[in-house]
Amino acid sequence: MADVLLEVNHLQTQFREGKTKRITAINDVTFQIRKGEIVGLVGESGCGKSVTSLSIMRLLQDTAGEITNGSVLLNGKNLLTLSEKEIKRVQGKQISMIFQEPMTSLDPVLRIKKQMLEEIQLHMNLTKEKALEHAADMLKMVGIPDVAQTLESYPFQLSGGMCQRVMIAMAMSCYPDLLIADEPTTALDVTIQAQILDLMRELNRKNGMSILLITHDLGVVAETCSRVIVMYAGRIVEQADVQTLFQNPRHPYTRGLLACLPRIGRRVESLPSIPGTVPSLNEMPEGCKFAPRCRLATDLCREKEPELRDVEGCEGCQVRCWLAGQKEAKEALK
Repeated sequence: MADVLLEVNHLQTQFREGKTKRITAINDVTFQIRKGEIVGLVGESGCGKSVTSLSIMRLLQDTAGEITNGSVLLNGKNLLTLSEKEIKRVQGKQISMIFQEPMTSLDPVLRIKKQMLEEIQLHMNLTKEKALEHAADMLKMVGIPDVAQTLESYPFQLSGGMCQRVMIAMAMSCYPDLLIADEPTTALDVTIQAQILDLMRELNRKNGMSILLITHDLGVVAETCSRVIVMYAGRIVEQADVQTLFQNPRHPYTRGLLACLPRIGRRVESLPSIPGTVPSLNEMPEGCKFAPRCRLATDLCREKEPELRDVEGCEGCQVRCWLAGQKEAKEALK
């Protein structure tokens, strides 16, 4: 497809444990992001969202992680086959990322000015003076009041929320084709959260920047994204457009996530929850990985893992469930 910007095919990432053991963190992850599209990636902590983003960005080199299968195509070019020198030209310019932990992502011994100028000058071919002006403009756009002082500061002199805004400004400063935002508003107050999301949507509209938004906040997904990917235990279990997913979720896990949302006008003593926890990477169950927590699980579910399959009559919709589409299952999950 001509309008596909990012194409992830059968991606598998494993982590080394000891000399011989390997643990699979994400397995057979396949999805696409079109040009100008905002896609939400949701799921509980530990389901593989951040590892997926780091794998796409090729940022696992200095860790125990290794991509062991699949491809990541950006504008038709496989990022996994690029040399270190070639991937450096892509990172920050064509594809950029807002990290979940800003305090550990910024260099503690370099001033903010130095860190921002390095990337802007590398990718935008600006003079130091013009690059500094651009850096100041980006900091203003993310709501930093005293830009001059912030540029001269070290990360440890700023609060967590300020560091997060600096990270967002750095990630968007070169207007990448694809922005991966891993919980971009976690450390920010509600007013700044709304401002940052508005800025991301504005850059999406004006520059056609595609966004992969990783978040726990389904309200943000409903308001911001056009399509949603749901992950569980390192696998995609469902993907659909936002309206379809919220109105007619097909996977029991997706239905459980939506049932946990508080709703205006509904009084309850306690919010619903999904029983159990995400399985450990060391102790993955046989069959469907969600079966131990699913009240509809059958012997087939516990014995054999379903494939991610297309949903009939719903373009772009996929689900990984033996029971999806069965009328009895839909009624039981209401």
